[in-house]
Amino acid sequence: MLKTMPLPRLFTTEYRTLSQIRGPLIFVERIADVAYNEIVEIIAPDGDVRIGQVLEVDKQRCMVRIFLGTSGLDLERTRIRFTGDVARLGVSLSMLGRVLNGSGQPIDGGPPIIPERSLDINGLPINPSMRTHPSEFIQTGVSAIDGLNTLTRGQKLPIFSGAGLPANELAAQIASHARVVGGNKTGESEGEGSEPFAVVFAAIGITQRETSFFMDQFRASDAMDRTVLFVNRADDPSIERLLTPRAALTVAEYLAFTHHRHVLIILTDMTNYCEALREIAAASEEVPGRRGYPGYMYSDLASLYERSGRIHGNPGSVTQLVILTMPDDDITHPIPDLTGYITEGQIVLSRDLHRKGISPPIDVLPSLSRLMNEGIGTGKTRADHRSVADQLYALYAEGRDLRRLVAIIGEAALSSEDRRVLNFARRFEEIFIGQGVVNREIVETLDQAWELLSPMPVELLKRIPKEFTEQYHKHKT
Repeated sequence: MLKTMPLPRLFTTEYRTLSQIRGPLIFVERIADVAYNEIVEIIAPDGDVRIGQVLEVDKQRCMVRIFLGTSGLDLERTRIRFTGDVARLGVSLSMLGRVLNGSGQPIDGGPPIIPERSLDINGLPINPSMRTHPSEFIQTGVSAIDGLNTLTRGQKLPIFSGAGLPANELAAQIASHARVVGGNKTGESEGEGSEPFAVVFAAIGITQRETSFFMDQFRASDAMDRTVLFVNRADDPSIERLLTPRAALTVAEYLAFTHHRHVLIILTDMTNYCEALREIAAASEEVPGRRGYPGYMYSDLASLYERSGRIHGNPGSVTQLVILTMPDDDITHPIPDLTGYITEGQIVLSRDLHRKGISPPIDVLPSLSRLMNEGIGTGKTRADHRSVADQLYALYAEGRDLRRLVAIIGEAALSSEDRRVLNFARRFEEIFIGQGVVNREIVETLDQAWELLSPMPVELLKRIPKEFTEQYHKHKT
């Protein structure tokens, strides 16, 4: 529940000095003792109290954005009260299993949440010297991620989607199946780790149909009891879109660093967040940057993404999966471009694979996890993981090149070895990537990779050491 805890003041002053109401913004004149980011109470003429936040302060004038819209307000009768504190969210372990709106209020018909603590939704930066490098494997159940673009605890990894692609379905699948996996001395997976795991899911600017989809998916799975679901609908005020990821991250930090949970937070769709940011910037007449987005969008996104990580001496962790829709499938658009600079890799969804019926349509060639090597290998996944992933990449890339060649000269002109590679690329897409909604353990993923490699002669497996081919490779002609 978004609320404020006013700081002590000698007196509280109400202002009736509004000069402008412009979209979600109001301008107040002749103010004193007002701070940036301070929470404001706006009392409408009918007595309704709304919450706002100070965006800009200039001597005796300030600009305030209102979270629930400005309808019904007028310049003469509206009163403004400055609280002396920032936006805070009441947090509690009882949030697990609940559905909340973008500002943290329950919308599932359950009882009110009794907060244990009240936290600043802007969070506190982690001291770089206290950060622990991400190095532990998180199993999502998706082979194209676990096998080739591994997610590690404390990492921030975006998923770049396109309009109409099943990014939300992939997000729900990951949220339902994701878990921390331990390992033994031989590197074989032992199953779920002994430490608690939780999911915080924030849906930003989604439609009613998408809202129903997410609620049905989580309620049908056994993951709802360990999930906090934030839902900001498309018809909610755009200001609330700026609150939703911050409220979700506040809950994630509380679960991770106070109750020592491993938290996976999924933010979808950050494009809606950035559109709201552009709308507010345009209403306040700020000088636009690339494609009309504010020049500070990079630092604003960084203030969200950098809230992931681990703290030395604390067993908890915050891992982010950020989902965004690339306008016109343009990966150079400012939103994916800036996100790629801040985060540690990307998962790219392919429209071509989606047209072929491959689900999830993850294009592994432009996808990347920069921390993959830290989270795989003996004692984490399996000793052969890195070399098998390299071999799959190499053969699939060669197969994609051969497809372009076939379009020119025809398949009959290919050698038998080239046909074998071409067939591998087809089976790789259909079997390894196109797993559907099946949840695969990491050992199943690696075994499936070896099954795909079995028709290939061992001399073609140049990326895999001999010790692994002798142990796992069963050549099938």
